Amino acid sequence: MKYQPVIGLEVHVQLLTDTKIFCGCSTKFGAEPNSQTCPVCLGLPGALPVLNKKVVEFAIKAGLSTNCSITPRSLFARKNYFYPDLPKGYQISQFEDPICQWGWLDIKVDGEETKRIRITRIHMEEDAGKLVHGELSGPGDGSGVDLNRACTPLLEVVSEPDLRSSDEAVVYLKQLHQIVTWLGICDGNMEEGSFRCDANVSVMPAGSSTLGTRAEIKNVNSFKFVKQAIEYEIGRQIELIEDGGTVVQETRLFDPDSGTTRSMRSKEEAHDYRYFPDPDLVPLVISDQWIERSRQELPELPEQRQRRFTDDLGLTLYDAEVLTSSRALADYFEAGVAAGGNAKAIGNWIMGEITRALNDSGVSIEACPVTPGQLAELLKLIDIGTISGKIAKTVFEEMWKSGKTPQSIVEEQGLVQVSDSGAIEGIIDEIMAANAGQVEEYRGGKEKVFGFFVGQVMKASRGKANPSVVNELLLSKLKG
Repeated sequence: MKYQPVIGLEVHVQLLTDTKIFCGCSTKFGAEPNSQTCPVCLGLPGALPVLNKKVVEFAIKAGLSTNCSITPRSLFARKNYFYPDLPKGYQISQFEDPICQWGWLDIKVDGEETKRIRITRIHMEEDAGKLVHGELSGPGDGSGVDLNRACTPLLEVVSEPDLRSSDEAVVYLKQLHQIVTWLGICDGNMEEGSFRCDANVSVMPAGSSTLGTRAEIKNVNSFKFVKQAIEYEIGRQIELIEDGGTVVQETRLFDPDSGTTRSMRSKEEAHDYRYFPDPDLVPLVISDQWIERSRQELPELPEQRQRRFTDDLGLTLYDAEVLTSSRALADYFEAGVAAGGNAKAIGNWIMGEITRALNDSGVSIEACPVTPGQLAELLKLIDIGTISGKIAKTVFEEMWKSGKTPQSIVEEQGLVQVSDSGAIEGIIDEIMAANAGQVEEYRGGKEKVFGFFVGQVMKASRGKANPSVVNELLLSKLKG
């Protein structure tokens, strides 16, 4: 490759607090415009901010989970710029002394070697409001400002420019998304803007160590769009350079309809924002005891749980990764194992039937109508030969609809598996007598016909015949 892409991500994580970062207004999404505001988040004269302690606790946990150092004394700063949805004319953020610094995440793309992506900083800040076009002021070209989102707490997670492809960027982003949702500090809803990304993209000649001029792509809100935006921007910059042009430092927007980026404004530098310490907020001092208490409160993180699933429960790494894709899914799996289910079988059913039913019905694992204990009970019925795997799927569908236990469904519908060799032998005799031609074909060497006989026996028994008994008796009788 003639050019090497260089990518750094700035990820905005909206925190799952009930109230805003500097006032008591609700953070609930979807309320009537400007109904969740007060003098503080409206920036009215004389209103003073008061820091939400829960935001600090969430920030510490995010920092510890991404291998960051927690800053003992951090400062809030005013980031000055003028935009219609920024009521104070500045944003309260952190600049010189962010709460978390110098962390990392290790990623792996398509079986490649593990790569460490450095995290420069994680800092706390307030969100701006939102411009609404043609909705608040009626149809037409009018625009309104909804300040419900103003002062909503954010963490900004800034990586070093260590990413070298769109695939690496997506893997890093998904891993960070998994961590913040796993911790319960963010709902991760990208459509509502709870987790969004700015991508800084540049290219440099292959083998060079001098970084190229970067363009920042603002507020990309899906993994798919992040990949598309980065790939388009890489191609745009390479084409521009090869045509003799120059890449300019600017902020660009991604258009998902066309799959392209377009220029928005020239890119600001830190000095353009005229940062200075916020005089209304005292320095934030975090004790070693507070950090240690937060560390003790951390849940077992996804990577740790994957290791335990492979080492202690014998799962493959792939299965462990799928089953830890969310904390709720991992909890469901472990509850099923704790109820006596075989780990591999429980995992297979979760990744198969459970996932399919969840997708078809549009519900989350938290709302799954089949409990982990019921799933374990269903699999026990297979293990002891009460029902076959095929009948189990029929029982599962009824469990999903009715909430009944598998044992009661089996009893009510007479679904107990037939293992009596005498009864099965009678069915086989009838089928062989009715299909003498196929019997001769099998005995003449056409062994594929065997599957036909198995199917006929299972059909005649309405799926109740024990498959292993069927196979054993058929082999004996067909050989004559």
